[in-house]
Amino acid sequence: MNRELFARKLSELPVYIYDFFDPRELEFSERIRWICQTECPKYGTTWACPPGVGTVPECREKCLSYSQCLLISSIAEVEDISDIDETLATRPSHEELTEQVAALLRDQGEQPYILSTQACAICGRCAILDGQPCRHPEKMHPCVESHGINVVPILERLGLEFQFGCNVVTWISLLFF
Repeated sequence: MNRELFARKLSELPVYIYDFFDPRELEFSERIRWICQTECPKYGTTWACPPGVGTVPECREKCLSYSQCLLISSIAEVEDISDIDETLATRPSHEELTEQVAALLRDQGEQPYILSTQACAICGRCAILDGQPCRHPEKMHPCVESHGINVVPILERLGLEFQFGCNVVTWISLLFF
C-alpha cells in the first residue's frame, strides 16, 4: 500500500481523526457483548449484531486474521445530544464516509473487513428474522461493539481525542486489511 498516496486522498475526505495500528492492540471483551445483549433493542434482529456476527472469540479471530487496522472517526454537532433521533440522523454521513475510505483501500488493492456504527439499516426487515442469509453482505458492516471491541483503550493509546463536549457526536469505524 502506498501510504503517502492514501493519506493524500484521505485528507480530501471529512475524516476527523485516523490512525493505523496492529489489530492485536484491540481489547475484546465479553462485557461489551453483554451490553449489546442486555441493553440494545437490535440484539438478535440483524446480521450486523450479535449473535449473528458470531461469538466474541470468533469475531476476535476474524479481526486478528488481518495484519493492519485503520481507525477513522467523524464528528457531528447536534442541538441536543439527548435527542436520539437527532443524534442518529448524523449516522448516515459517517457510513458514507466509511464507504469512501473503504473505496480508497480497495483502490490500493486491499479488501477491507469493515466494522462501523450501530446496527445495519440497509433492509427494512433483516433476513436473519426469517432464518435467511444476509441479502447484502458486501454492504453490511457489523458494528464495532458487536465484536466485543472496546474502542476507548485504543483511542487513548493512540492519543486520539474522542470526547468533545455535550453536543458533539463521535462516530468510529475500523477497517481491517
